[in-house]
Amino acid sequence: MRQTPRRGHLWARALLAVLVLAGCSSSSGRTNGSSQGTASSARPPATGKPNVLFVLTDDMRLDDLQFMPKVKELLGDQGVTFDGYFDNVTLCCPARASILRGQYSHNTGVLSNGGTTGGFERAFAGKIEQATIATAMHDAGYTTGLFGKYLNGYPNTAGPDYVPPGWDRWSSSSKGDAYGEFNYTLNENGKQVEYGHGPDDYGTDVYVRQTRDFITSAVGSSSPFFAYLSVYAPHEPATPAPQDAKAFPGLQAPRDPAFDEADVSDKPKYIQRMPPLSDTQQKQIDVRYRNRAQSLQAVDRGVATLVDQLRANHQFDNTYIIFTSDNGFHLGQHRLPSGKQTAYETDIHLPLLVAGPGITPGSHVSAIAGNVDLAPTIAEMGAAQLTDNPDGRSLVPLLTGGDGSGGASWRQAFLLEHWGETAGGQDRTGAGQLEPGDLDQADSTQSTDPTTTISSAPRRATASATTIPEYQGLRVANFTYVEYSTGEIELYDLTQDPDELNNLAGTASAALRDTLHQRLEGLRHCAGDTCRAIESAPLNLPR
Repeated sequence: MRQTPRRGHLWARALLAVLVLAGCSSSSGRTNGSSQGTASSARPPATGKPNVLFVLTDDMRLDDLQFMPKVKELLGDQGVTFDGYFDNVTLCCPARASILRGQYSHNTGVLSNGGTTGGFERAFAGKIEQATIATAMHDAGYTTGLFGKYLNGYPNTAGPDYVPPGWDRWSSSSKGDAYGEFNYTLNENGKQVEYGHGPDDYGTDVYVRQTRDFITSAVGSSSPFFAYLSVYAPHEPATPAPQDAKAFPGLQAPRDPAFDEADVSDKPKYIQRMPPLSDTQQKQIDVRYRNRAQSLQAVDRGVATLVDQLRANHQFDNTYIIFTSDNGFHLGQHRLPSGKQTAYETDIHLPLLVAGPGITPGSHVSAIAGNVDLAPTIAEMGAAQLTDNPDGRSLVPLLTGGDGSGGASWRQAFLLEHWGETAGGQDRTGAGQLEPGDLDQADSTQSTDPTTTISSAPRRATASATTIPEYQGLRVANFTYVEYSTGEIELYDLTQDPDELNNLAGTASAALRDTLHQRLEGLRHCAGDTCRAIESAPLNLPR
């Protein structure tokens, strides 16, 4: 297993990089790509520690980055892009719990968005909030703030004024239609503040303004900050800001080779049962795709606004900015109308961009990374200590040197998981923020009109109308391997078949299947150091 530098050394390394950058010309290091067009020298907080700004979108696909030119310029061109970043569970609440804890979902206990096995209520009851990246950074001397979406179903029985441990500033929706971006109530540090339908009430803009003000306040107190900006875009209903409502006229969802797949005879039975997409479904997918692109424009502007604010506060060169999504999203691939929860690339393969001190602009990392790595990475950036042994590993060694592959001792396999959602007698009607149903999840209680906001509707007892069987699987360098609870198996050679059209489970060599099966068996119930050791063991795949 690869050894990472001691946590206490990172901030010193970052400070050295800041001092070097401050003495260099504007042509070296991080260039000035903000709309203000003014460079600034960094003024580190009194502790010398770097700040961390974490930006999390909701249901954003990897290829959605094409609609975010400012993010690509300011973070991609000025930082590092992770080309092999994946999600453990492609569903909002489990993914977010893993981000906070640095653990696979089988260790957080948050397996779904609701019921007895998931949602905020499960996290709250399991007391996993007592030890998160927020508590670690707070204990390390950081001023911490979360702005936007937290965990699905928050705050439910915890009460509308509940603020989880570790957060100095808190602003998250306690009721209303936060997914629709208007007409919602925020719990702002225990105070209930209502937002209506005016232009200034648009959710993404509100969370960006609050993050901007938080940054300025923290800098004024000479404290390093950890800001967690969690927007709802481009999640359904993907409501755009008023000025973006007519953007991208005529935009259609990509008709890639997997779109409305013609032959699904080699797919699991839940897909085989699906008919080809109807004209109506294809039109709905196009509307969703266009709305999603529109809704991301405010996020793109928001990132530029925060970069400008960091420059104005002389903190840009002393701040790590991390940009990613909680999970991906399919839009017609393999006949699935729109949604997530599968192990296909559309759902598991996500954007991850990191900019900050010492990072070579425009660099790329090919090593396998995952959402369980975010908490350990942020902790090392802040010389903080996660009190529970994480399953993930710090990505810091990949940020500032090497060829980006991680080397032979880096992770060779990443665990994929999926569980169904149980009802468990939990009445969630009107209690907390309920996720609007995807087109895959529509039933008689949920509208399939893409313009309808349905976040206040009761959720189904099952995970989706098109029920995806529970599964565990692996994402390795060139393959995706999945074992379903039904006994079905999927295996794709992503080098030869990037669209995952040809399931090799029935034709691949027994040696290849057995090698992947044995690695999966080791990871199913792993924890902490054991996960990292099993992931990093050499993986020689026979043909």
